[in-house]
Amino acid sequence: MKSIVSILIVVVLLLGAAFSAQAKSEAKQYYQVSTDSLNVRNDPSEKGAVVGSLRKGDIVEVSDEAHGWLQVALNKTSGWVAGYYLVKTSSGGKTNVSSGGSGAKSSALTVQADSLRMRKGPGTGYAVVGGLYRGEAVTVLERDGDWVKVKTPDGQQGWVASQYIGAGSGSSASSGSRSSSGRLNGKVIVLDPGHGGDDPGMIGKDSETQEKDLNLETAFILADYLRDLGARVVLTRSEDVKPSLPERVKISENNGADAFVSIHYNSSKKNTSGTLTFYNKSKDEALARAIESELAEGAGGLRSNGVSFGDYHVLRENDQVSALVELGFLSNEKDERIVRTKDYKRKAAKAIADGLVNYFN
Repeated sequence: MKSIVSILIVVVLLLGAAFSAQAKSEAKQYYQVSTDSLNVRNDPSEKGAVVGSLRKGDIVEVSDEAHGWLQVALNKTSGWVAGYYLVKTSSGGKTNVSSGGSGAKSSALTVQADSLRMRKGPGTGYAVVGGLYRGEAVTVLERDGDWVKVKTPDGQQGWVASQYIGAGSGSSASSGSRSSSGRLNGKVIVLDPGHGGDDPGMIGKDSETQEKDLNLETAFILADYLRDLGARVVLTRSEDVKPSLPERVKISENNGADAFVSIHYNSSKKNTSGTLTFYNKSKDEALARAIESELAEGAGGLRSNGVSFGDYHVLRENDQVSALVELGFLSNEKDERIVRTKDYKRKAAKAIADGLVNYFN
């Protein structure tokens, strides 16, 4: 009897270990490096010491996230990297994976319109969840009449009109009244991540999130979108330092900015929620409204509070066309939880990029 009991105990332990290993494997998340070289740090911050580097195409396992940084591991390299340089993938291999996704029923095509909105469902009555540009690669997941559900290389999904998706680079197709100049080729965009250094900006009510970090993370993501559209992007700061307000304006004017966008997150004594876009002079209002109209489409789930006059130095003293965006209230616990996510920062940045494209058209 004792031997039978012993055998049963061993079997139970082995089964438990197997189920545990399976659960652990299913919980793993894999991402692909999208930039040529990516530093791995020992802490989720630019101040963290560099402990290694990754190359474009490397597939890493992600185990944690903190303030836009992801904890990764590949072979003997492990640490934290800036999350906006990683693209989620279903593969756990160590070689490049196709951006077209997998599955026999999927189809890899490109966008044939200069600007194309992605929606929650197959029809114009559904909310907008994102935007695409001419030549972007997408994978078709489903079809419903004249609409297709597509997936982008960075994992974004939504429905688009099938007539604007096809084979080829998309260089010869027309999207109606818009011309290829709807992209940002030749435009100089100055991005101003607010605060920095010994000035943290607003502090989150729930998680004590520092605004300066969110501003910089969002600016980096937005810069990537704008460069993909052909713009030359200049940042007033690219690390945790604090340029003076006159220095920020000088950077805008010295570079002959076609547009200057200052990025912030808000705070209020009231339980206010949502985004808000500011302008100072009449020349700035059209830019502010173009950006706000895209944020109003529901970037990341926060509602838009519209546009407003703002007596801010970087707007008031700036001779270039300028706008200042507040992308959520850190004084609101729900807003803070939302804006801390990589998904929100990506959607907010995409909305601002869409707004700039619309402004220049």
